[in-house]
Amino acid sequence: MIKRSLAIFVSVLFTTFLAAQDKPLFAGMKISKSTKIKKAVYRLDAPADAQAAAIIIQGNNIIIDFKNAELKGSSLAKSPDQFAGTGIIIQNAKSVTIRNLKISGYKVALLAKNIEKLQLENCDFSYNYRPRLNSTAEKEDVSDWMSYHHNEEDEWLRYGAAIYLRNCNNTVIKHCKVTGGQNALMMTSCNYAQIFNNDFSFNSGIGIGLYRSSNNRIWNNRLNFNVRGYSHGIYSRGQDSAGILVYEQSNENIFYKNSATHCGDGFFLWAGQTTMDTGKGGCNDNVIVENDFSYAPTNGIEVTFSRNRIKGNRLFGCDHGIWGGYSYDTRIDDNRFRDNRIAIAIEHGQRISIIRNLFARDKESIRLWARELQPDDWGYAKYRDTRSVGHNIALNSFNQNRTAINVSRTDSLTIWNNSYSDVGDTLKFDQYLTVLDTLGSHLPESSLILPVATGYDPFKGNAQITGRKQIRVTEWGPYDFRSPIIWHRNTKDTTGLMEFDLLGPKGKWIVKNARGVKNISAKQGVFPATITAQRTDSLRTDVLIELEYRGEAATTTFGEPIKANTPHRFYFKKFFQPLDWEVLFFSMDTAFHNPLREPGLFSPLAKMAPVK
Repeated sequence: MIKRSLAIFVSVLFTTFLAAQDKPLFAGMKISKSTKIKKAVYRLDAPADAQAAAIIIQGNNIIIDFKNAELKGSSLAKSPDQFAGTGIIIQNAKSVTIRNLKISGYKVALLAKNIEKLQLENCDFSYNYRPRLNSTAEKEDVSDWMSYHHNEEDEWLRYGAAIYLRNCNNTVIKHCKVTGGQNALMMTSCNYAQIFNNDFSFNSGIGIGLYRSSNNRIWNNRLNFNVRGYSHGIYSRGQDSAGILVYEQSNENIFYKNSATHCGDGFFLWAGQTTMDTGKGGCNDNVIVENDFSYAPTNGIEVTFSRNRIKGNRLFGCDHGIWGGYSYDTRIDDNRFRDNRIAIAIEHGQRISIIRNLFARDKESIRLWARELQPDDWGYAKYRDTRSVGHNIALNSFNQNRTAINVSRTDSLTIWNNSYSDVGDTLKFDQYLTVLDTLGSHLPESSLILPVATGYDPFKGNAQITGRKQIRVTEWGPYDFRSPIIWHRNTKDTTGLMEFDLLGPKGKWIVKNARGVKNISAKQGVFPATITAQRTDSLRTDVLIELEYRGEAATTTFGEPIKANTPHRFYFKKFFQPLDWEVLFFSMDTAFHNPLREPGLFSPLAKMAPVK
């Protein structure tokens, strides 16, 4: 009897020991219960099937601790634009927690569908898919523009994502990181989420995107440098990149104390195609409070065809601080504007309250206007009031602005108790302004229930990187200051004198090789530095400047580590292809031969001589 009891005890003990062991990952693995993963680097390519993944998770009330295991995909890919497949799919489950996961090398790192109470903690989803950009420092390429206007059928997936959620309610995402990708967190039909204390910075598309997602709380996140489509002093487009994207009937969300500086748009809200077609709905009653949306190439905040609250934000050095086309019943109060081309620009708005804002050194502080006609193909204009009318501008401080308030094709304004210091024009208006009230009235206050501060400071370090000049978009997205770079800063010069910024972590640099240039102003030094070099006699000669870095530990643009004091080569390359053109002009009679409907530029029966 004693021997039998001992055998049972040993068997139970052995079974318990096996259960406690950390599990290794393998391709096609399915996880349906709480598990601890053995820490290792797992190279698992994803299946080509879009419905499959390297790892599948499906189950209720489970916690999976990856213990900083690294999951890497696309082993044959040579660059991030070749990354394919999905790393992890979580589907049709309830109460799933993922902790301490690192995953890279996939088109979509983590895809979750139909999950109630998903929680992601302390995960790193960096260095997944991103395209090679065609725009250069010299010239924009329109092929880099993105479009997020439709996602009913998961069209957003064509852009990839570090985290993609659909039909996931009551999600919690905290202490996660995404860098070196295109889109960080994308949410469709997701409600009541809490997204906080994350760092989704230095991506070439979107930091956080919402589509048909409401009642979410997004606070204390660092979302800086989610940008493309910018070359300082050359073009300023953004190409629909943004720190925060809010689209298509996303309502009653709170965005509080997020840092989204140096993004294409800091905050980009659009009511959606449903509203454009029917005039109904919008992205309404969102609260945008105490965020930093400075240094946007386009708009610090864009809110259109909707009703929202914008309070206490910082908007410095943008093209527009706030663009509010077709906004209505929106309150803009207690914000700080500085050095914007136009601080607040609203066309076709109704009943906008602009209260207690501080304006400094903006070329124009407030511009309100309407166009004479509306586009014929907009359903919105057929069903909604599109006048510019009924605005209230009170208790603002205008300082060193060329124009404080500029209104055209706008009527029924209340302007009272504003202060002006060193302002050019305080008010410019036209014949359409027939009612101007300068007495004003009491302003009702409304309380806001905001998330509780967590101790994480998303604004830390922002003062060290100010101004749009800090945006340097390479072929792989925004430069992230984590590796050495030589940046050509005077691309418009025609004299042949090239100027370069040398940036990187603390360390030394030395020029190892050069071709196509002469008279380099310095051959070695420390970061940061500026050098010049003269092009050789022929402006058609290719240029190469090869340098070596030694210094602190660093990380390349592809996420590869550079050990401290290890030599690392970095380059500036410029390829010139001389082309000689001969342009011939021909006279064409399209009634005889129309090349839009018939093959060939000219009729095969015609013998054409150029007219010039």
